[in-house]
Amino acid sequence: MENNRIISNKWIATVSSIWIQCSSGASYAFGIYSSVLKSSQDYSQSTLDTISVFKDIGANVGVLSGLLYSAVTADHGRRLVGPWVVHLAGAIICFAGYFLIWLSVVGFIYHPPVPLMCVFVLAAAQAQTFFNTANVVTAVHNFPDYSGTIVGIMKGFLGLSGAILIQFYQAIFKGNATTFILMLALLPTIVPLLLMCLVNIYQTSTGDDKKHLNGFSAAALIIAAYLTVSIILENIFSLPLWARLLIFVLLLVLLSLPLGIGIKAHKENLHRLAHTSSIDTRLLLDDREAEESKKLSRTSEEHLDQQAMHDSEDHEEKEDMNLLQAMKTGNFWLLFVAMICGLGSGLATINNMSQIGESLGYTTVEINTLISLWSIWNFLGRFGSGYVSDLMLHSSGWARPIFMAITQATMSVGHMVIASGFSENLYIGTIIVGVCYGSQWSLMPTIASEIFGVGHLGTIFNTIAIASPIGSYILSVRVIGYIYDSEAGEGNSCSGSKCFMLSFFIMACVTFFGFFVSLTLFFRTRGFYRRVVLRRLHHTSSNQ
Repeated sequence: MENNRIISNKWIATVSSIWIQCSSGASYAFGIYSSVLKSSQDYSQSTLDTISVFKDIGANVGVLSGLLYSAVTADHGRRLVGPWVVHLAGAIICFAGYFLIWLSVVGFIYHPPVPLMCVFVLAAAQAQTFFNTANVVTAVHNFPDYSGTIVGIMKGFLGLSGAILIQFYQAIFKGNATTFILMLALLPTIVPLLLMCLVNIYQTSTGDDKKHLNGFSAAALIIAAYLTVSIILENIFSLPLWARLLIFVLLLVLLSLPLGIGIKAHKENLHRLAHTSSIDTRLLLDDREAEESKKLSRTSEEHLDQQAMHDSEDHEEKEDMNLLQAMKTGNFWLLFVAMICGLGSGLATINNMSQIGESLGYTTVEINTLISLWSIWNFLGRFGSGYVSDLMLHSSGWARPIFMAITQATMSVGHMVIASGFSENLYIGTIIVGVCYGSQWSLMPTIASEIFGVGHLGTIFNTIAIASPIGSYILSVRVIGYIYDSEAGEGNSCSGSKCFMLSFFIMACVTFFGFFVSLTLFFRTRGFYRRVVLRRLHHTSSNQ
């Protein structure tokens, strides 16, 4: 019984989710094996781009995973059903997708039709949404008062996973992209299968949640800093095998830091429970009476919350909406349009990074460094926006959509920097765009959980995430691709800032429009945050 308590708690669940997130970002490593996929199947560049679009769709459209999560967690009393089912489904899909890709590359499946390969790639990337949904939504259930921080941590580690998997490739499979595909079929499958039963909903508050979440945040920053230094060293120097292995072993050691934090947090919680159990019977009875009073108070508070929502200027907002109810609100579509602008333009930027660098005369080493470092900037945005927005919400009552507006405006500046074409512009521009792009991925699920509730969060935020491939398709194919081909003329390549200048000016305008959309969402919801979200936070803190 005691051993079961040691591993069955929200802290170990959080550590398990972090490790699964670290291994599940295989879609970010597409650039590692895209060349061998292209050469083995005799694809043209346009065909490979088509396949990459299906990769983006699979990695971002997670409606199925959201529906499955809502179905298996609807009744928390059923012990045999929970988030582990979503992880299991993701593991099966991940293995099937990448294993079929590997069989095609090595020739066991000889030149499958392009539509079939698109299905393989879509399935492989789709697995990521199952892992992400199970981990993020479970974490929000377990830490409702610090949803921004915990979503930032989960999304941040997912952002780092691309760099972590590439470090694995550099250490063991460098130069052998075919074997790397097989590894992608195995590693992101095995890790969730080993840890999925530990990820569950506990919904307990200890009063020290913020302190230990800060510990996870510090561990994430340490790992990100280490990866940054490692990436730069590997792109400046030609490191021998032993050095690459040493770098990877040290990375694994750093990835064990969350376990120490989780164990410490659980021990402190057990100590607090033991201390509580030693009080006398009279105090216990008083506590029971106080609990009854709290229940009555909570009922009254919920009634006041509902009344506040009913009396607010926007009658659309209420907690625990399902997908159809959420889609009937203006706030849902404001969030959706804002994500088309923010996520779509960010994804279009990273998808065209190689061509942008080539047109501006960057070397292959510089381009590879920029692509690798994108994971770090992505992480900083995901982690930082969640942490800062939580801090300002708790301390100053700032409604979270204001941070979405700020990052969209800043992202517009980043696109302008890239469009300018001045020397070293990509280094500055990709930092700005990468951080702001990551911020959108952290802010969107958190805002959705606060406006629409956590009951159907998996389905709602995954539906909003469809905005990412929609925006990417419009901006990548209809804007960047069309203008690039026009500038290239008869040839297949274009050189100079003219190739992408107009495209990124257009994307700067798009994200600036997203700023106004996000600002509208802020003004529509700030009353709701004041009357409902802040009241709930204050009520919870007063009970601890």
